[in-house]
Amino acid sequence: MEKLAEIVAKQLLQIKAIKLQPANPFTWASGWISPIYCDNRKTLSYPEVRDFIKIQFSRLVLEMYPDVDVIAGVATGAIAQGALVADEINKPFIYVRSSPKGHGLENLIEGDLKPGQKVVVIEDLISTGGSSLKAVEAIRNSGCEVLGMMAIFTYGFSVAEECFRESNVQLTTLSSYQKLIEFALSSGYISAEESKALGNWRKDPANWNK
Repeated sequence: MEKLAEIVAKQLLQIKAIKLQPANPFTWASGWISPIYCDNRKTLSYPEVRDFIKIQFSRLVLEMYPDVDVIAGVATGAIAQGALVADEINKPFIYVRSSPKGHGLENLIEGDLKPGQKVVVIEDLISTGGSSLKAVEAIRNSGCEVLGMMAIFTYGFSVAEECFRESNVQLTTLSSYQKLIEFALSSGYISAEESKALGNWRKDPANWNK
């Protein structure tokens, strides 16, 4: 997994799915000032990267959860990622909305999910973990078992790690913030000073740069 995390980190930087700008930070929707911006939906526009991620997810799902019945994607970022994995391993696919549809059947879960089925959830990005775990809750409320969750990338926030522990959800990610910074520094993508700033941000992202 160490080598895999480095390969994925390199890919995300190369296609600019992840941007590191400690000197010119971004403002997240939450209001946080951040030296990093991650949009893993960009991976879908690069066939080689898209295929690599699909294959790695599929391999890990079959290795870790051979009795999986259904693959679930979390809307909207992981709908395509989850569908690709489900197709690769020939399993049914569903996706979970962030909120119930405002018309028709007002579905929260789209697709055919039967009580008792075993589900692996696919995510594109883990930040605080809140929206990801809401999807897990919706699946469990449907009478199904969530075997685990897999994501392309995690910031590794302690609040997210604690939430996943409390929710009893096993999280597996292809790469992580720590591995990204290690690779970016060793490859000369960032300087030692920038690496320090990026490390400080993750310790206290809400108050960084204030």
